[in-house]
Amino acid sequence: MDALSERNPRVVSAVKLQRGAQRRKSGLFLAEGANSVAAALDTGRVQELFYSAGAAAREQELVAGAAGMGVRTTLVSDRAAQQLGETVTAPGLVAVCELIDVPLADVLATAPRMLAVPVEMAEPGNAGTLIRVADSVGADGVVLAGDSVDPHNGKCVRASAGSLFHVPIARHRDIGETLDSLAAAGITILATAANGEVDLDDAEELFTGPVAWLFGNEAHGLDPAVTQRADHRIRIPIRGRAESLNLATAAAICLYANSRVRYAK
Repeated sequence: MDALSERNPRVVSAVKLQRGAQRRKSGLFLAEGANSVAAALDTGRVQELFYSAGAAAREQELVAGAAGMGVRTTLVSDRAAQQLGETVTAPGLVAVCELIDVPLADVLATAPRMLAVPVEMAEPGNAGTLIRVADSVGADGVVLAGDSVDPHNGKCVRASAGSLFHVPIARHRDIGETLDSLAAAGITILATAANGEVDLDDAEELFTGPVAWLFGNEAHGLDPAVTQRADHRIRIPIRGRAESLNLATAAAICLYANSRVRYAK
């Protein structure tokens, strides 16, 4: 079987999916690397799998499994694999997938008990890490509120390490509407705040019911007006000399604390 070159029209159109406008237009995005591809295959979202000869040797079962599921599997040249990948050392395994985000109403219709709601999150690596954290603690969804990063961005997909396909993800541009919808669904809204009136160690009672956690933008945190809209403001006790925590770390601590109560035997 001849490998497709980087000039092949199918490869060229797939490479264009690295751009947000093309993803929106086509309803497709790229998932790169074995973790992401395996998770995408598990959820039946893969339209085509491009692989290099090197990747076929390393990930024989994955490629064969995709073909066995009826997914179109396509051998490409190393140069084409390099262009399809967005990392310096491309893994040579890239899946063209259907977009994963769903309407906020769909997430709320499942009666979620624990949601992560990053507000105006700008950094794709942080968004992917947060999605991975949400998956690991058993959260019921991630809601990207406001003017947020595209979860289908290549860096976000890689940072999520496959979790993007495991956790329901919604995007809602209007922050006020997002908060109104959460409140209407009977969900307690918690904001993380350095000067919050509730210490995380004392918040366990709040975690016995449905909770949505608001996490702020990496550079300037949560807008004070949004913080005030929350039912409670939660502070993470810092016992050493660190001035603060980065967003993904703070989210991991809060969601894990919530998870311990939610999944208590």
